[in-house]
Amino acid sequence: MTSRLTKHWDSLSADELHRLQGEKLHRYLTQQVVPFSSYYRRVFAEHDIDPYHIRTLGDLAHLPFTSKQNFVGDSESKSSPSDFILMPDEAILRRRPATILRALLHGKAAAKDALDREYRPILMTSTTGRSAEPVPFFYTSHDLDILAITGRRMMEICESSRSNRHLNLFPFAPHLAFWQTHYAGTGYGTFMLSTGGGKSMGTEANVRLLGKVKPDALIGMPTFIYHLLQIATEKGIRIPNLSKIVLGGEKTPAGTRRKLRALCAELGAEKVDVMSTYGFTEAKIAFPECPGSPDGTPTGFHISPDFAIIEIINPDTGEVVGEGEPGEIVFTPLDSRGSVVIRYRTGDSISGGLVYAPCPGCGRRIPRLIGQISRVSDIKRLHLDKVKGTLVNFNELEVLLDDMDRVGAWQIELRKRDNDLHAPDEIIVHVVSRGEGSQDSLREEIENRFREVTELTPNHIEFHTPEQMRELQGVGRALKEERLVDHRSTTESTHIPCEPEEPTTVFEI
Repeated sequence: MTSRLTKHWDSLSADELHRLQGEKLHRYLTQQVVPFSSYYRRVFAEHDIDPYHIRTLGDLAHLPFTSKQNFVGDSESKSSPSDFILMPDEAILRRRPATILRALLHGKAAAKDALDREYRPILMTSTTGRSAEPVPFFYTSHDLDILAITGRRMMEICESSRSNRHLNLFPFAPHLAFWQTHYAGTGYGTFMLSTGGGKSMGTEANVRLLGKVKPDALIGMPTFIYHLLQIATEKGIRIPNLSKIVLGGEKTPAGTRRKLRALCAELGAEKVDVMSTYGFTEAKIAFPECPGSPDGTPTGFHISPDFAIIEIINPDTGEVVGEGEPGEIVFTPLDSRGSVVIRYRTGDSISGGLVYAPCPGCGRRIPRLIGQISRVSDIKRLHLDKVKGTLVNFNELEVLLDDMDRVGAWQIELRKRDNDLHAPDEIIVHVVSRGEGSQDSLREEIENRFREVTELTPNHIEFHTPEQMRELQGVGRALKEERLVDHRSTTESTHIPCEPEEPTTVFEI
């Protein structure tokens, strides 16, 4: 394996890229997935699909989708996570020319060690379990090599430098975001200090590290980095060489980027590229943005087409849509071992679809996911006073609040009126105001924007100090800061997922 896209995939035409992906897909299905995955061997047999007939990207349409329900359905219909792990058949491997040649050249023990490295699971990550029970996903040494390669590419696409000092602020956890960042450092051969975020070292210790290490790049979740930089400005810390912020695990609207850049300026860093990443546990890799077009506009998530096929489908019909059209993201790996899912429906919608034109920022021709990513599960049914069963899209509410320059940190809380389970639902918006202006004028601005977007008005808008908001969100206490909480059915917070499951923060990281 090499870091550079094999066969210069980053400069191919869309037709040539699709041809090469089709060839890799054919080999992957016939040599790895169907022979060694008990789940897909059963699926191909039940649907009478001959894997040798799958030779092009268009042929993918003959394969059924995989979704989270295949892991977390009822006890009779769901499959065990182990069913999705590639379990090699020794008899098949012994007959393969590559195995025979390795045994002849290096001996049987070396051949066995190579197969062990390729197929033995040695690392586990997990979905967060916020919308369903957690599902484990396993990596082999082969997968970790891929993680290092895609991590190196992320560094290159984000225009980092080996001489840079990187601070990995993702929590220590079995989540893609942390491990992708870790292997980005090892794969690129650069300094990477992993703090474990606020839950491990504490927020104050992370702030002190900012002043001591004076990193060139911060990598982590937007909400935690926002609070970290805010505290650093309060303490008068200077980080003049900070030039990159790479985000994962949450959505990153334009307003969030503006607020982070403003905080960086207060820390003495005038020119900072703020980039996002997209990843989820089932992919086992993540996709980065480049620094963007000359005006700073995000240019989309850059896919590694030699390791993954991305389809965009109409979520209602399941049919693949055209280039640049919105739809649901579907993922198929091309070289994974360990846990493998084919045609996996992510539940994530992309507003600008998949495009193949050269990136206006970096010039690469690799496929890019363009626009805002949102989750179908973030559309919640609320029982309000006037309208029963009202659908509210929390994807829109997140962007609404992030894009308001006078709103700093925030949290949306759902609860029952008077804590009565039979009473109507209430929406409470907790905010920290920033900049000039009165709380009354900001309250009116928030109410007006809510009505414009949802035709609803929050039941209450409550103002807090930054310290109070950090306590509300669980900064330094929770693995992930709580921006959307649901108190309607229990006395304990139930998170509403706000990104692809992983790790959406990945980076879900």
